[in-house]
Amino acid sequence: MPSLGVGIGWRPEIDRTVERLPDVGFVEVIAENIGPEHLPDSLTVLRGRGVPVVPHGVGLSLGGAEPPDPARLAHLAACAEALGSPLVSEHVAFVRAGDLSAGHLLPVPRTREALSVVADNVRRAQDALPVPLALENVAALFGWPQDEMTEAQFLGELVERTGVSLLIDVANLYTNQRNLGLPAVEALDTLPLTEVAYVHVAGGHVGGHGLWLDTHTESVPEEVLEILTELCSRVAPPGVLLEWDAAYPSDAVLAGELDRVREAVARAS
Repeated sequence: MPSLGVGIGWRPEIDRTVERLPDVGFVEVIAENIGPEHLPDSLTVLRGRGVPVVPHGVGLSLGGAEPPDPARLAHLAACAEALGSPLVSEHVAFVRAGDLSAGHLLPVPRTREALSVVADNVRRAQDALPVPLALENVAALFGWPQDEMTEAQFLGELVERTGVSLLIDVANLYTNQRNLGLPAVEALDTLPLTEVAYVHVAGGHVGGHGLWLDTHTESVPEEVLEILTELCSRVAPPGVLLEWDAAYPSDAVLAGELDRVREAVARAS
C-alpha cells in the first residue's frame, strides 16, 4: 500500500477547511455522496496538489446474503478511476436485504457460514474494482449469540481467504470495548496488522443506557489515541485518517485534532 500520512475525511461542509489545513497527507470521500462525472471542485483542487483521495463506500452490504449490487460496484469503481485513487474502502457489515435498508452498518454474525458468504462477496467486489479494496471493522451496539469467532479472528480469516486489505477503525475498537466488553488490545493481538491499508480515528460521546456512540462529532478521546499508539507500536500503518461528520468545529480545532493524531503516532516510535 502507498504511504498516505495523516489525513481527514473530506465533507462538502468543510471543503475549504480541508484545502487550508496544513500537511494533509490524504483525504477520504463518501463514495455515495459524489458523482464521478462531476467531481466537486475542492476534490479537483486537492488532486491537482497531488493529495490522494480514497472513495469510502457505505452501501455495498458485503455482509449480506445477496451478492453486492453491480450498479453500486460500478459507481465505486468509477469514483476510483475519476479520482485516480490508490485504493477504495468499504465495511464488513450488513446494510440491506432486497429493497429493505437497515439505515445502519450492522455487524455480521461471525460464523463459518457467514464468513464464506462474505468472502464470496468480497471476491466479487475485488473483481469489479480497478484498485485494491480495504475493509473496515464496524462499531456495534450488539453481538450475535451464534458467533463462533471474535471479530479479529473473522477479519483475519477473511484476509487469508481473499487477500483483501484492512481499514482498522480504532474508534470502533474502542466502541466495542465500551459497549460489548471486547478488549481492543486483544483485537490488535489477533488482527493481521501487516495487511492494514490505513486507520480511522474519531470521537463520540455517551448516549442512552450508558452506550458509547461513535458519532464522529467530538474531539477524539485520549483512550482512542492510546489504542492508535498501541497499533502503531506493532506496525507502521500507511495512513491514519480523522473522521468528523457533523457539528463541525473551527479550522483551528480540526488542525489541533490532526496534530493530536500525529503525536499519538509519534509516541509509538
